[in-house]
Amino acid sequence: MQSNYLRFLGPVFKRAQIEDRRAEIMRQSALIGGKEGIQTFTTESFTEEDQQQILIPPEFNGKDYVTFLLHIDAEIEHGLMLQYLYAAYSLGGPQVPDQYRDQISSWQEVILGIAKEEMGHFVSVQNVLKLIGAPLHFERQDYPWDTPFYPFPFKLEPLTLNSLAKYVYAEAPVDFINSDDPWAKEIKDRVAAEVPKANTVGALFHVLLHLIQDPKVISDDIFQADTYPYQAKFDEWGRGYTGGQRGNTKQGSPPGSPDVLVMPLASRDDAFNALNAIAEQGEDNTGASADPSHFERFLNIYKQMSAVVKEAGSSWAPARNVAVNPYIPEDVEDGSSDPSEGQTADEERDQITNPDAQNWGHLFNLRYRLLLNFLTHSFVLEDGLNSAGAITPRGLIINSTFGEMYNLRSIATATVQMPLTVGTGNKTAGPPFLTPYTLSLPAGEHNRWRVHADLLQASATMIDTLLKTTAAQHHRYLYALQEADSKLLQIISDMVAVPA
Repeated sequence: MQSNYLRFLGPVFKRAQIEDRRAEIMRQSALIGGKEGIQTFTTESFTEEDQQQILIPPEFNGKDYVTFLLHIDAEIEHGLMLQYLYAAYSLGGPQVPDQYRDQISSWQEVILGIAKEEMGHFVSVQNVLKLIGAPLHFERQDYPWDTPFYPFPFKLEPLTLNSLAKYVYAEAPVDFINSDDPWAKEIKDRVAAEVPKANTVGALFHVLLHLIQDPKVISDDIFQADTYPYQAKFDEWGRGYTGGQRGNTKQGSPPGSPDVLVMPLASRDDAFNALNAIAEQGEDNTGASADPSHFERFLNIYKQMSAVVKEAGSSWAPARNVAVNPYIPEDVEDGSSDPSEGQTADEERDQITNPDAQNWGHLFNLRYRLLLNFLTHSFVLEDGLNSAGAITPRGLIINSTFGEMYNLRSIATATVQMPLTVGTGNKTAGPPFLTPYTLSLPAGEHNRWRVHADLLQASATMIDTLLKTTAAQHHRYLYALQEADSKLLQIISDMVAVPA
């Protein structure tokens, strides 16, 4: 039976085939001395085949199908962001020789910068969904996860040349992947050894851009300018991320690194331009932008790492030996009573069995869910309204979201330095990024704030546990987190009468 993904994504797969054929034609033309014209996502010329109408599956109308594709894009942006964060968290460690530590710190800054930009993409996709009156989508699939469309199976793993090759591939333009460039061949070979059929995501944007600008697919009245006050905006979410400036103390991000894209929208043209900017910031296979794309920055790190590996030897690693797809096992004494028995995936997953690392993993999962809940809540709060004294609920939510970004990095930094198990092995734990059972917030502002309070109270219990069990070197952070949470609970209590 044909899967829904294969059937519903037929137009996207067809577009991918067209782009592959076009890239091959351009490559052959270049080999015989032809000139490859500069093309962009917005201005490229289409062949007669390209201009054929994209057939929307009969289970959708135009707007609903665009919503479906935007949900897929949101999951891809979310998934890439987490994998990049995990790779960045893994970097460093006592195994790194002194002469390479500054260089590795600069790689970490670059990758964290790209992850921040993926966060901007993720948020901007929500703005498009908000503009067309569609359900927002903050969820992701849990690992192990793969679909026929995702670039490669979702995998949290340390940064190596193999994992970095996948990131280059995911962001690469088709004309690079299909070129005779030695780096392209090496990267394709590495990816193919692990992922027999890696996919590209550029076709998704081609289809989205084609559909969203067509009034026959989405009529003008679908675009709701009155949602503008509820959307994310750069002046709220940018916070020093202009031109890659923030978090670049080692100057690893190259000059001209782009802004984090958080674009509020009021029209069809705004939505088209936002999606086009997201596509170009990832690939920029056009030369239309002077800003270094994700692809360029990842490829640059790949070349640098290859040179260091040749110099230092293949046994050298820039990252700790962190867990792959880490998870905290269920506390089930009788295996026969486990309802998941027989459903275990074959992909590599590392159990965190060290009790101290488990507790930090639980705290990380709570804070990850808090971040996503805060982000979800921000899209139902209007800017400038709902004021409660000197504090607005929207301002509080946005501040709290940024606070959780810093908390996740602090907790991850502690976790990757802890043994995965007790007594054996040299592998360390890692942040689990557990998929929340739900990210749906309840109806009513009181109940939404109550959900945040519930998670803060659960976090307080875990902090108390860690203060009794974890090493003293972590207590300063835990006390600071405890104090910040207590203040936030009090503000929530004062704002909506939720008991602290």
